[in-house]
Amino acid sequence: MINLMDVSYVRLGTPDMESAETFATSCLGLQVAERARKALYLRSDDRSHTLCYTEGDPADQAVAFEVEDEDCLQQAAATLEQLGHRVHAGSADEAAQRKVRAFIGFDDPSGNHIELVVRPERSGRRYFASRDAGITGFSHIGLNSTDPARDERFWTEVCNARVSDRIGDIPLMRVNAIHHTIALVRAPKAGIQHVNHQVESSDDVLRSYYFLNERRVPIVFGPGRHPTSGARFLYFKGPDGMVFEYSVGVDEIEDEATHRPRQFGFEPTSFCMWGSKPAGMALPNDK
Repeated sequence: MINLMDVSYVRLGTPDMESAETFATSCLGLQVAERARKALYLRSDDRSHTLCYTEGDPADQAVAFEVEDEDCLQQAAATLEQLGHRVHAGSADEAAQRKVRAFIGFDDPSGNHIELVVRPERSGRRYFASRDAGITGFSHIGLNSTDPARDERFWTEVCNARVSDRIGDIPLMRVNAIHHTIALVRAPKAGIQHVNHQVESSDDVLRSYYFLNERRVPIVFGPGRHPTSGARFLYFKGPDGMVFEYSVGVDEIEDEATHRPRQFGFEPTSFCMWGSKPAGMALPNDK
């Protein structure tokens, strides 16, 4: 089994680096860590970066997860190849671009590009936000899935993810104590569905709601509260249609032995217990 320790970073292609940087700093509230040739590195916590924009096609996306060491990385590569996944062993230059000791890349069953990394760099300097968004760190991602049941088996049987709850056929899966690190959302093709950052308080969520509204950033869901994780949230749209989320108060699952995933219906109240409804998502009983 491939033991994922945590989600590490996201890489997003963009044809407009200037607009991406403006959004990431002025709206999202990340700190520029480094500007390199055709790449922009952004911080949200003590890691050297958690988001990297690269010059190119917005369909060029990757999500990275940390594994313990290079032996684990090689074992993961062997496991994936045995299962028929094409595995790319990153070169030294590619690892340096990702600020990791070593990595491999592969596609999950839906075609999402995944990277497994060893020793992602931390920064000795304190994260300093570009605006007062209250961000405490990069926390989880939503991935598109063309077959959530199949992909759930991949993440839970090939990897160490555990299902915390389900909404319809959407599994919310964790790789540590946090309620979920990966959410699989049914979609016709691969892609990152959303990128989550945790913030300090509910005040930060509401403050950003008004801040982003004033700047005409499209709000796609919230403010609201998830009945699954308990998190108070806000989803909004950034460059190239990517959705970002702020949330606070997410539950932790400490007792693996006794936790049983709950099943929620695919309906509005399963996504928000306050009554907010996700824009553009057709839900039953949506009146």
